[in-house]
Amino acid sequence: MFWQGLLLLLAQNVVAWHSDDDLMSFVTLPDARAVKFNLNYEHRDRVSPGYWFVSPYLHIAPDEATSLYEQYQIGPHIYDQDGRLVWTGAPMFDNRNVFDFKTIALNNETYISLILQYNRDGSERGYGMILDQNYQVYRKIPLRKDLGVFDIHEFNVLDNGQSAVVTNYLSEEITLEAFGRPMEKTWLEYGGFAELDINTADVLYHWNSFAEVPLVETVHYSPSSRVEGAPGWDYVHINAVDKNDNGDYLISMRFTNTIYLVSGQTGTIVWRLGGQGNSDFAQDFVFSKQHDAKFVESSGTRHVISFLNNASDEEFAEEETSSALIVELETGTNPMTARVLNRYIRPDKGLTRLRGNSQLLANKNMFVCWSQGGYISEFSPEGQVLMSASFTSDRYSNYRAYKSEFIGRPTTPPDLVASVFGSDETNLVTRVHVSWNGATDVAYYNFYARASEFDTPVFIGNVSKYDFETMFIASGYMDWVSVEAVHNDGHVMGTSKVHRTKVPDWEAAGYLGQSGLPRPQDPSGLSSAQGGSSSKKLSNPSRLSSLDGTADAEVRKAIQMLSSSYTTVRSIGGLFALILLLAVMSGIMASYLLIRGWRVRLYHRVPTEERLSEEGEHLRPEMTE
Repeated sequence: MFWQGLLLLLAQNVVAWHSDDDLMSFVTLPDARAVKFNLNYEHRDRVSPGYWFVSPYLHIAPDEATSLYEQYQIGPHIYDQDGRLVWTGAPMFDNRNVFDFKTIALNNETYISLILQYNRDGSERGYGMILDQNYQVYRKIPLRKDLGVFDIHEFNVLDNGQSAVVTNYLSEEITLEAFGRPMEKTWLEYGGFAELDINTADVLYHWNSFAEVPLVETVHYSPSSRVEGAPGWDYVHINAVDKNDNGDYLISMRFTNTIYLVSGQTGTIVWRLGGQGNSDFAQDFVFSKQHDAKFVESSGTRHVISFLNNASDEEFAEEETSSALIVELETGTNPMTARVLNRYIRPDKGLTRLRGNSQLLANKNMFVCWSQGGYISEFSPEGQVLMSASFTSDRYSNYRAYKSEFIGRPTTPPDLVASVFGSDETNLVTRVHVSWNGATDVAYYNFYARASEFDTPVFIGNVSKYDFETMFIASGYMDWVSVEAVHNDGHVMGTSKVHRTKVPDWEAAGYLGQSGLPRPQDPSGLSSAQGGSSSKKLSNPSRLSSLDGTADAEVRKAIQMLSSSYTTVRSIGGLFALILLLAVMSGIMASYLLIRGWRVRLYHRVPTEERLSEEGEHLRPEMTE
């Protein structure tokens, strides 16, 4: 027990030396690092099914070009409800900022939509993008140049899937007559929106605030505010737009504290909710600096909307805590009325001063992104907190987050890395790491070895997929390996390329073999010598089936500990420590496996088969034409 405890302590210290609390790392995708989550479930059985769609970023404006190597960290990512990575799109988008990353319904199928931000040098002005379930680009939609760069706030593909609404910003110089200063001028940045044809990118409708929202409605500027040069006062700050079946548009203006309904026929404002004393509704609540106003229902004179009540900005707080609201509006009464149907209070009672969104899920749960640090929560319909999670690192934020069911089927093959290690001929093992970026429904992996790249593959074991990256250990030196990704119903979803196993510098690793350097084993010979069967059958694919099909989680943990510890010892050239480590581990494993009645599994031959404030992100440099 003393030696076992000492060994565990050593292994823990080895892990600590190489730990990174902020990011995940992967053998199969060495250039990708994914942000980790801290999770807290209050009622796991009541959360809705689905994956988290998040797009972490370090700075809301594009980062400056750098000569330093930076691993892929930011951009679109999908996680499961245990905080395990499912897909990273950071390499696909070259570490560019991505916003409003979510699933959409299009052509009666599920797709992904996102905003790819403009780049730093202005050579790309940004796009709304749609990906299919294979993560291939289905549509790449630009914004007409006279409407500015593609804004990061909204890319809302409408229910018919033929158009999308987006926000935009433009500037012009005005006099300050509205503020009693007719002889003075300032540049004004006004917010607007456009509806775009998904197939052609043609502008179907465009609206801007300057014609309809007077300067006096802003709460961000006053008659005494200093004039500014271009791009000027951001006096309304539009951050959301939606459309109902009647053809009218719901928009959110953060710097007027107002949600507006705009007529799709005339462009005039039909009604205002909130604002500085100019609400058209008798309402039993207040809100301010809101985000993500969306229709839940809209029929006749009754409208139900959802939005995030930030209740604060970078300077002021109107309430003590932020919340998500579902509000019912009745426009057929005099006066018109607005009342809160549901309120979801931020679990830590804090304030979301910037960004954020709320999403009403199919089972009526509410999913909310509080933005800073990737903070997300899920609530029951009654407002009870079911789950909260946040990035382990507070260096990252997330503008909006969504939760959706999704089936991802990447067209690329699974990624595979194999390596061999051992101290002599008797304890050689081949370690195989496998991942398949974006595959959502892999149940387990089948592993194969062959004497050469072109020989017939021999089945050497299987293992359940238990994380984004899964490890398998095979006894002996397997020179050429491959893997199949298998669905729960047993059909093969994808097959990796045949990979050659990496070998270490045996001398530096302290190899003590008596017959020279290790030689690869022929898996077909092993199968023949041990009376292997010609067929493959998985009796329990839900459990680890390494070599003999009976190893449980304790064996897997011990093997992984041995592998990790060996790698570290090899890297420091500690021959004596290696021998001691292997001896202790061999004793532990031998005792454990003797008790378990371990038998070697037969091999089976098978057929071949910011410098600006966060709100000022859009105050971007001039884009090149």
